[in-house]
Amino acid sequence: MDTNCAPPDLEGDTTEDTLLGGRVRLIQPRRGYRVAIDSVLLAAAVPAAPGDAVLDLGCGVGAAALCLAARVRDLGFHAVEIDPAIAAMARSNAEANGLQGRMTVTIADAMRYRRPRGHPGFDHVMTNPPYHASETHRAAASAGKARANAAPASDLGAWIIAALRALKSGGTLTLIHKAERLGDILAALDGRSGRLVVLPIQPRAESAATRVIVQAIKGRRTPLSLRPALILHGEAGYRPDVLQILTGNAGLPLAP
Repeated sequence: MDTNCAPPDLEGDTTEDTLLGGRVRLIQPRRGYRVAIDSVLLAAAVPAAPGDAVLDLGCGVGAAALCLAARVRDLGFHAVEIDPAIAAMARSNAEANGLQGRMTVTIADAMRYRRPRGHPGFDHVMTNPPYHASETHRAAASAGKARANAAPASDLGAWIIAALRALKSGGTLTLIHKAERLGDILAALDGRSGRLVVLPIQPRAESAATRVIVQAIKGRRTPLSLRPALILHGEAGYRPDVLQILTGNAGLPLAP
């Protein structure tokens, strides 16, 4: 394992992995929260164009931003992460993937984030908030994993409001979350954004959705659109269309 890019206090406790068929190098903790397919799907759904400014709110080690940068050139990234050690990994990962000067990482609470004074607002916010309500979820043994996985139920609304606040008018918010929290997500977005698009994600055709990707445009007031589900697995593993996304050869456009 190459640990040259690892923060000194985490050397020996990290692994170097790849995403998008090797196009993205990723240093992450050996134990605790580990990057999953959700970050790749989130990045694939962001409708960014070259030159856009993107905020990754609660970026972790930077996986989603790095996947988006591999698909769309010349993006500017700002990332926010509350854990200083994980934020250091995100900086190292940005450098290892050639994003020097194009991705900054701020240590801050995502729910209280405010864009810098004078900033015009981001074109896109992408985010993967903690999935579980801490009131009902048993905390993970690892403090980092516990923080990444669970938060008070009320925090999801505050997280979404912070994301909308960071956007410019007409900018898009794209988030991925557990399907069972869709009602909370829509409640937080109600009256604050429009052109809502919901994409259910099912492990298999016969399964219920376990995840949803939700996308909203700040300042729009068009109706909600429910897209056909993205089904991940067929009889022989990942379906061909999903493999195209996981290898970085296709995006996941949500617009009807």
